[in-house]
Amino acid sequence: MTRANPASPARGRKAWSHVGRVLATATAVIALTGCEDKNTFVAPPPPKVDVATPVQRPVTRYIEATGNTAPIKSVDLVARVQGFLQSIDYQDGTFVKQGTQLFTIEPETYKLKLEQAQAAETGAQASLRQAEADYKRQAELVQRQAVSQATLDTSTSNRDNAQANLQQAQANTKLAEVNYGYTKVTAPFDGVVSAHMVSIGELVGVSSPTQLATIVAMDPIFVNFTVNEQDVLRIRAEAARRGLTPTDLKQFPIQIGLQTETGYPHQGDLDYVSPTLNQSTGTLAVRGLVPNDKRVLLPGYFVRVRVPFDQEKSALLVPDTALGSDQGGRYLLVVNGDNIVEQRKVQIGPVDNGLRVIESGLKPEDRVVIAGLLRVIPGQKIDPQATKIDQSQASAK
Repeated sequence: MTRANPASPARGRKAWSHVGRVLATATAVIALTGCEDKNTFVAPPPPKVDVATPVQRPVTRYIEATGNTAPIKSVDLVARVQGFLQSIDYQDGTFVKQGTQLFTIEPETYKLKLEQAQAAETGAQASLRQAEADYKRQAELVQRQAVSQATLDTSTSNRDNAQANLQQAQANTKLAEVNYGYTKVTAPFDGVVSAHMVSIGELVGVSSPTQLATIVAMDPIFVNFTVNEQDVLRIRAEAARRGLTPTDLKQFPIQIGLQTETGYPHQGDLDYVSPTLNQSTGTLAVRGLVPNDKRVLLPGYFVRVRVPFDQEKSALLVPDTALGSDQGGRYLLVVNGDNIVEQRKVQIGPVDNGLRVIESGLKPEDRVVIAGLLRVIPGQKIDPQATKIDQSQASAK
């Protein structure tokens, strides 16, 4: 008689559990295999970047410098005669015309000396007339042999001495007139007079000329500045190309702007160019002459100066924001025909109406990346978005 095996049901359950785990593992493998087929990597689209061709327009070339203003005339007013200061005849710091009386220095004494000299001159004239009359009489008597030659010689000597005395008297009169004129100190030219440096009643001109005040001419006004050697070579080369002489260079206009002004509102002309360069600084001293009828420019101001010396008919310009820099210098990012970004080394020029002049390294048909420079790198393919350069882009910082 056969016995039943009590462990058979347990073994059956264990076998079924093993089969379930195998099926679950197979299902997971199949699922993972299916996921790998569906998650294939797809590259992102090229970034959209704004590009534009450079602006082409005429550009005036300037030499730019920093200068300072100086008066064309500045004179210390001094007491040229000794005496007590009688009056101050102007208001400190006012503008006066040439010939305006500014100070009076005790004129009575010098007026009396002038009258004394004039009286002496009148006496000398009378003596000369008498001596000349006596000489004529003696000359006639000698012709008649009524007097000796010695008498005529004496008369001649008296006439000559009287003539010399008159000349001396006339010189003394002129000297007295000059000294009397010095008692009234007048403005030698149109200008602004500084504050007086002496007081009424003060003795002036005792041992040396006493400074009373200073007068400064304000219109026109000098502007002094320097030009570096490289700019000098450029100007000379341009002058040679245009057939200009050194004298013609003085006809170049100059433009002046104060530190607080926008642009260069003051216009003038070159007045002087030094014949030699300063070897210690490598610069050339230049001076301009600027009208200043409203007296906006004061002597001693620091000013911005620029001198136009050439005009390029078709310059290439881009916004400053499109420029990058590295150890090799300045560069632009340019998009080629395959929409690949290239780094282009360029030489830059001055800023003209908000745009930067590109001297070399760029062509008129080049597409320049003007925005989003940090999102692209050389060698990268992009999706160029054509746009135009305008002043809002140019002024962006």
